[in-house]
Amino acid sequence: MLPEAGIAGLDARPAPEVDSCPMQATYLTPLLHVSDVEASIRWYELLGLKVVDTMGDPVFWVRLHCEGDAIMLTGAEKPIDPDAQRVAFYLYSPDLVALREHLLANGVNASEIYYPEYMPSGEVRLRDPDQFYVFVGHWGKKEQENWEKRIAERAK
Repeated sequence: MLPEAGIAGLDARPAPEVDSCPMQATYLTPLLHVSDVEASIRWYELLGLKVVDTMGDPVFWVRLHCEGDAIMLTGAEKPIDPDAQRVAFYLYSPDLVALREHLLANGVNASEIYYPEYMPSGEVRLRDPDQFYVFVGHWGKKEQENWEKRIAERAK
């Protein structure tokens, strides 16, 4: 466990500029410990993720992709404690209503669509088989254009 103040000798250095770093870590991919890899594969496939690689028979590790993003799942070594989950996943859909209907038709308990200030076009809340929170926000062409405009204005 690292000390709260940071690693000795490193906390005094300023963070490097991204352009000045000759080598970078890339392709951040969450690795989630799950109680049943096969059940979790089926659940995440309902959201549109595709299996691209597996290990073991039965499967004990899987990599799933969707639109350039990825998640890896592996069998948990200890029982999953739903109250101790400290990560949430956020996905986007260009047709949140249709996705929610698809999930409900396949037995996934999806919340009603609600409209928080940060996602006025709507979002739903889900729980995966190990009770990790999964949020899906509606994100279509209009939302993308508005976001790009807001980012461009901030860059000025």
